[in-house]
Amino acid sequence: MWNPLSWVMEAAAFVAIILSNGQGAPPDWEDFCGIILLLFINSTIGFYEEHNAGNAVKALMDALAPRAKVRRDGEWKEIESSILVPGDMISFKIGDVVPADSRLIEAINVSIDQAALTGESLPVNKKPGDQCFSGSTCKQGEAEAVVIATGPNTFFGRAASLVGQDDDTTGHLQKILAQIGTFCLVTIGIFVIAEIFVLYAGFRFQYRRGLNDILVLLIGGIPIAMPTVLSVTLAVGATQLAKYKAIVTRITAIEELAGVTILCSDKTGTLTTNKLTIDRTTIQTFSHFNLDEVILLAAYASRTENQDAIDMAVVQALGDTALARQGIKLLDFKPFNPVDKRTEITYLEESTGRLKRVTKGMTGIIIELCTRNKTEEIEDRLEKEVEEFAQRGLRALAVAYEELEGDDPAEEGNGFELIGLLAIFDPPRDDTKQTIDDALALGVKVKMVTGDQLAIAKETGRRLGLGDHMYPAKVLKEGPAPDSRYRTLDEIILDADGFAGVFPEHKYEIVKRLQALGHLVAMTGDGANDAPALSRANVGIAVEGATDAARGAADIVLTEPGLSTIVHAIRQSRIIFQRMRNYAIYACAVTIRIVVSFAVLAFTYKFDFPPFMILVIALLNDGTIMTLSLDRVLPSNEPDAWDLVEIFSYAIAYGIYLTGSTVALVVIIVETTFFTRKFGVHLSNTSPSGRVDRNDPQLHMITYLQVAIISQALIFVTRSHGFFFTERPSVALLLAFCVAQLVSSIIAAFGDWGFTQIHSISGGWIGIVWVWNIVWFVPLDWIKFGMKATVIRHLRERRMKKAQHALKLERTTSRVASINESLYANRTNFISRAIHRANKLGFKSKVRVNQQELSRITSIQAASTGQTLQRNPSRVAGPISEKTAGPST
Repeated sequence: MWNPLSWVMEAAAFVAIILSNGQGAPPDWEDFCGIILLLFINSTIGFYEEHNAGNAVKALMDALAPRAKVRRDGEWKEIESSILVPGDMISFKIGDVVPADSRLIEAINVSIDQAALTGESLPVNKKPGDQCFSGSTCKQGEAEAVVIATGPNTFFGRAASLVGQDDDTTGHLQKILAQIGTFCLVTIGIFVIAEIFVLYAGFRFQYRRGLNDILVLLIGGIPIAMPTVLSVTLAVGATQLAKYKAIVTRITAIEELAGVTILCSDKTGTLTTNKLTIDRTTIQTFSHFNLDEVILLAAYASRTENQDAIDMAVVQALGDTALARQGIKLLDFKPFNPVDKRTEITYLEESTGRLKRVTKGMTGIIIELCTRNKTEEIEDRLEKEVEEFAQRGLRALAVAYEELEGDDPAEEGNGFELIGLLAIFDPPRDDTKQTIDDALALGVKVKMVTGDQLAIAKETGRRLGLGDHMYPAKVLKEGPAPDSRYRTLDEIILDADGFAGVFPEHKYEIVKRLQALGHLVAMTGDGANDAPALSRANVGIAVEGATDAARGAADIVLTEPGLSTIVHAIRQSRIIFQRMRNYAIYACAVTIRIVVSFAVLAFTYKFDFPPFMILVIALLNDGTIMTLSLDRVLPSNEPDAWDLVEIFSYAIAYGIYLTGSTVALVVIIVETTFFTRKFGVHLSNTSPSGRVDRNDPQLHMITYLQVAIISQALIFVTRSHGFFFTERPSVALLLAFCVAQLVSSIIAAFGDWGFTQIHSISGGWIGIVWVWNIVWFVPLDWIKFGMKATVIRHLRERRMKKAQHALKLERTTSRVASINESLYANRTNFISRAIHRANKLGFKSKVRVNQQELSRITSIQAASTGQTLQRNPSRVAGPISEKTAGPST
């Protein structure tokens, strides 16, 4: 109840129950009860808004290992990890969660998975002296370490402390509602002050009579149901998103998603599967063995049980993992270790009865073993291929083979022969490429923000069509170089396709700076390292399989793999936004029309309209407008934004016009006998001379019916972009309107409530009011078109001029040289999927992609990209301004 929209209604309730108590009359209980009812309906729904920052911190802390093995008083014991202190000696083994930031003292074949913390897609091998982060998982080996940081001082703890540090505690929608409420409040305040002076100082009204006129403005002017209507609209949207397996944990995030201009996404586990894969299209062979035989032999040299990530990737590349041991008898296996940096298997081939040996591992180690085909030519080729893999962020894995002459598996073979080079990478999810293309078509720029290596980030960006204009995290600290074409760090962040090697603080800072530049930012992620940025973003989206920390910090949680739901969510949010914008224009217009109408009538005719009938109008309006949450609207193809100046301009135009319809009707009835002469209708308190009582109860009823009908009919104009009859409303809205008008007409025909100062009117008057409203309704569309052609056009042109001086958000092309077309050859694999999935999304003709963007994803463009980059290894970047343009780099 603490917002400008409610303050006015609370003031009206105060006036009705306390200030209205005087001059021998009881308090205005009827109006008081009606106002309180509206207030509680509004505030009850608002009560359900969730606040997740505290939950996110708790989830982060709960993810820490609950117990730790520590050496104290000369013996090993298990204690609560929360009571560890720096200096403690701890130990952990495979499967354990590291309980605190620590430095290794002893390490036996230790491999640590810290993807949820740093975003690195591969487990990291650790040796004595290396640091292990709290919350990471030991994937291999055993270790002893000394604790160097605990609690909030750990890498994990610093990420937790960032969640909830957002000083922007007021949501975007709440700010918009406050501004709309302020507009209504100022409008009401101006006319209330005017009434106080005119009615009391000018007309010498009695105390109680003047308060009723003020109550009319307070009750009728404020759109008290606005938060309720918008909340219902958002709740319906959340239900619709649930059909796409997206759980909305903060309902107002749906409105903010409609205006998102930049989508920042983590890579590992979000854009990619976080499962290492062999890229079959890049496998190089160095002997008579073909591609499938190289993979099979590499699978022989891999563990089939208790696998590390690389062995699992190699075995799964077979398709059928049973093939890794089919047809052979294992005689000896040497697992990977940090010294040899390779695995080796000696086996008996059952079909031939011969002993054979295969090894795979680090290229430099493997080539030294290859005595049979180790030539200068082979070494040069291998070095060249490994270098290209490294530039693309692919991990190279060499495979060698030899045969044994005798029957002793321990004897030397006839010499290893290099047979193949495998490329290992974390592949994009199947739907990621299509999702990014759909987001771009909807006007949303996508940026990758990952903790992985820069080369890996660039390769992923190339595969997904994001571009590879990416920077390492150090740029965020050091800013642009002296010879850079960028003047500020903000310009770099805005222009970049992504950042690599970032920590949670960096992700948080990137989102914060983009917001400071005026963009609404969405952030996707799955790990604890993403939680601070998810919390800071306007819309945080946790993908399927995300950690508790990420889900707790996010506003939308996806429960199915992939990112395609995000496109559905953006489209649905824009539909919801259009509904809310339509209602905002309507609500502000009704405020203007009621406040101005009854103030003008009070000033000219001392018109004392009963406040209770304003409450009836408000209840009928609110019941009808609730159905806007199901209305049929078309989503925008560009990010939506609240342009309050446009909304207020439309509202003032509609409000003044509708004021004219009401005042003109009253003037004709009071000042002329037109309706009596033409239609034979009369008012009960008409004098023999034909003079009408300006506060005739039937005149009040006529005014009530006219205001009720045409005010609700306005929604059909505000909801459409063209003529109101060209965009069919929902059945619910149409039925609700008809029911409300039927109720209004029945009240007009039979209502005779003494305390309201109204009296029923004849069917002739009801027909006159209906025809009058229809005549005045028709030009409303032309007012809309006239506003678009004049005032709205001028406002948009002025806004565009201002935008020209701001930093521009443009899609950038690749800035990394490519020596052949193979970098982009895989893009043709996405074309068939792109066409197939686009047909499933249901956009049909509603989403339009310009020809330049279409050609970007065609096979012709994919084939020519490598040649173009080879001819022009650097992008000739357009300068930000002619004065600051630097040389192309």
